[in-house]
Amino acid sequence: MLIPQPVTPQSMPRRTIETAVRPVSVEAAHSNGSVVDAAALFLPVRSGLRQVEGKLRDVDSAIFAPLAEAFVNLIGSGGKRLRPALALLASEFNGSLQGTAQYNRVIALAASVEMLHTATLVHDDVIDGALLRRGAPTLNARWSGGSTVLAGNYLFGMAARFSAETRNMRVIELFSDTLRTIVDGELRQLKDRHNFIQLKENYYHRIFAKTASLFCAATEGAAILSGLPAERVADLRDYGYNFGMAFQIVDDILDFTGDDATLGKPAGSDLRQGTLTLPFFYHLQLHPDVDSVIERLETAQLLADDGDAAAWQQAVAHVVSELRAGDAIEAARNEARTFLRRAEDSLHALPDNAYRHSMHGLCEYVVERTR
Repeated sequence: MLIPQPVTPQSMPRRTIETAVRPVSVEAAHSNGSVVDAAALFLPVRSGLRQVEGKLRDVDSAIFAPLAEAFVNLIGSGGKRLRPALALLASEFNGSLQGTAQYNRVIALAASVEMLHTATLVHDDVIDGALLRRGAPTLNARWSGGSTVLAGNYLFGMAARFSAETRNMRVIELFSDTLRTIVDGELRQLKDRHNFIQLKENYYHRIFAKTASLFCAATEGAAILSGLPAERVADLRDYGYNFGMAFQIVDDILDFTGDDATLGKPAGSDLRQGTLTLPFFYHLQLHPDVDSVIERLETAQLLADDGDAAAWQQAVAHVVSELRAGDAIEAARNEARTFLRRAEDSLHALPDNAYRHSMHGLCEYVVERTR
């Protein structure tokens, strides 16, 4: 995989057009003059998102009431719904599907990617031993590890059922490949924990697997369901890939720059778990004495293994402080911008409509977000 070099992003198009759905310009999506409002960019697919939400909440509590209650709480905690929104947006480049029978299949796809995402979060919390996510107790904090894993498995099963409702073998195969990719990424992440001399390439494999692959499934699957030609399907897959890679890089930046109030967890949580992310790789690349950084962390990890947990926490806190004071954050952010520029470029051959405007605007939203 080629590693993109940081560049200054070009200005995105600012055209106003007449369509059946009123376009939302990037300027109009700014809620306070500086921060992009994702909800405004979702306006062209707001009706579809309501349908996805209803589908996600349609859980039969008679199956097992505690599971149903936990699931409804998970769905209720929501999130940005970026994955289903992108699926809905990407389905509208070959004539509008809204109000047609085919649109129900797009809704099923959108629900499947969001359900798959939710299932991966449940399993992630078990693997990490996380008791909080975004400041709220995880399912792992209330149930035993075994019960939580089974709950995650149930969500995987629901996601698979939704994908089958698309009645499209290519989309079902795409779902299967995405699930396999996600599991492969989780195994790689576990294998690479506390390996401070691993290749930077490992990071790109991991974030494709854990994040970008789901965005690809959303945009590529929607393109397939809408009947676009192969070239445009590839364009929308490229958009999902580049958007997803940038999204995870920004997430990894926020892990170092945020705090308990914005993240619901301490800064540097990934590093505390032994997971190396792009800001850390840039920190090593830019540090005048790389060996000293690695030696400090390896020594602290050995002490932690012997029962001195405070040594590890102090070592991580030192790295977080150094990293924040240096240029690693901006280098990582520039790389996210590079991916987002590529995402925007992949839309050029698609119809210039409200949905494309929203997909452009979401690129700006990703790089600006603070949580």
